[in-house]
Amino acid sequence: MTADPPSRYDMAAFLRTRRARLQPADVGLPSGGQRRTPGLRRQEVAQLAGISVDYYIRLEQARGPHPSRQVIGALARALMLTTDEREYLFRLAGASPPRGAAPVGEVSAGISSLLDSLPDTPAYVVDAKYDILAWNAVATYFIGDLSGLAVADRNMVRWMFASSGVADLPWPDPDAEHFARSTVADLRAAYARYPADQGITSLVTDLLGTSPAFARMWAAQEVESRHPLLKRFVHPEVGPLEFECQVLHVGDTGQRLIVYCAASGSATQAAFLLLADLARARFAG
Repeated sequence: MTADPPSRYDMAAFLRTRRARLQPADVGLPSGGQRRTPGLRRQEVAQLAGISVDYYIRLEQARGPHPSRQVIGALARALMLTTDEREYLFRLAGASPPRGAAPVGEVSAGISSLLDSLPDTPAYVVDAKYDILAWNAVATYFIGDLSGLAVADRNMVRWMFASSGVADLPWPDPDAEHFARSTVADLRAAYARYPADQGITSLVTDLLGTSPAFARMWAAQEVESRHPLLKRFVHPEVGPLEFECQVLHVGDTGQRLIVYCAASGSATQAAFLLLADLARARFAG
């Protein structure tokens, strides 16, 4: 006896089981009180996928037209499917899975040379999930000397939300809140751009479970690739700083070169020059 080929009934059953295994906290949603059945509600999946509740209900009831590739991809992200599950869902819907784009973790020789050519300007490279891949000497006065850290411990998003795991603490100032929100929005964009990347998925899952502040921002569904922004803060060694944080996207790698640009002749530029001199002395030889 041979099995029947996959049908819309198989897809409906698969969607129901995947929905049942998720809790609201897994996807950054409030619990909403006591639930009669385990898992997410249908309207919550529809909200996460950006489709109508009625349309999603029809999919789970094996009714209506086959979903488009865009809808399948959105459902895969909403239900936090693994790579294999995502491919399976595409095939259940009668579509071939898209080629899995992947972020690049190696910094090219050209970008490394560019970092070295900016000795007086703090600059560093991050990948799609904000792991810091490379940096110049003066940047260590802003991100620390990471050479002694394990690669897994060089993630900016984890640092940002490390202190908010116990309670949803207030952020120190509006600029810090804005920067955190823009970082989470950029991470969500990467989450959608690289749905098969387990590193990004694991980072999001871990932070949803450990940081109420991250979960709150993630639940806001804000999506925006990183843009330049103005940063102000008091540096412990050189005092108040104000500079533009420029973000240069590196081809199709998912990497960003982040450069701190001070206005010509400003006090911040003078502070950068001082820190650069300190960095040269610190790392000489």
